[in-house]
Amino acid sequence: MISLSPILAAIVALGCVFASARRIWLAANATALHPDVVVDALKNEGGDLEKLRLLVEADPRADWERDLLAAIHAPAEQRVALVNEQLGELDYRLQRWSRVPRVCASMATSFGFLLATLVLRRGLVDAGELPSDIGELLIRGLVGDALTVVAMGVVGTAFCVAAQGVAKRIAKSRAVAADRLVERLEALAPVAL
Repeated sequence: MISLSPILAAIVALGCVFASARRIWLAANATALHPDVVVDALKNEGGDLEKLRLLVEADPRADWERDLLAAIHAPAEQRVALVNEQLGELDYRLQRWSRVPRVCASMATSFGFLLATLVLRRGLVDAGELPSDIGELLIRGLVGDALTVVAMGVVGTAFCVAAQGVAKRIAKSRAVAADRLVERLEALAPVAL
C-alpha cells in the first residue's frame, strides 16, 4: 500500500514555496519601472520630465509612476499631501503578502510534523499484531517514512524563511530608491503657481 503522507507533505510544501515566491515577485514588481532606473535616466537625459511622462503614459502598468508625476506637478499646497499619498501607496504595494512566507513556514513545518505523527501512529497500531522481527522491520520503515514527511516540511520552511529575507531586502531597497526618485522629481519639477 502506498502512503499518501509524503505526497501530501510535498503538496503543502510546494504550495508554501509558491506562495512565498509570489511574495518575492510582488515586492520586486511593486512598480512598473524601478525607481533607480528612472533616477539614472533623469540624470542622463538632463532631467527631461516630459520624456518620463511619455514613457509612463505608454506603459499601462505604470499607474503609480503616473500618479506620482501628477502629484509632483500639483499646486504647492497639494503637492506634499499627494506625494505622501503615493509613497503610502508604494508602501502598501511593497508590503503586500508580507506575512505570507512566515505563515507558510509555520504551516509547512507543522503539517510535516503532523503527518509524521500520523504515519508513526498508524504504523505502531499495525505493528502490535505482528511477530517481533517483522514488527521491528515495520518500525524501521515507519521511522524512514516519518523522517521523509518531516523533511518535506523542513525544506518548505527553509525556502519560506529565505523568501521572507529576500522580499524584505527587495522592499527596503525599493522604498529607498523611491525616496531618491521623489527627491529628484521635486528638484526638477517646475515651481507651482
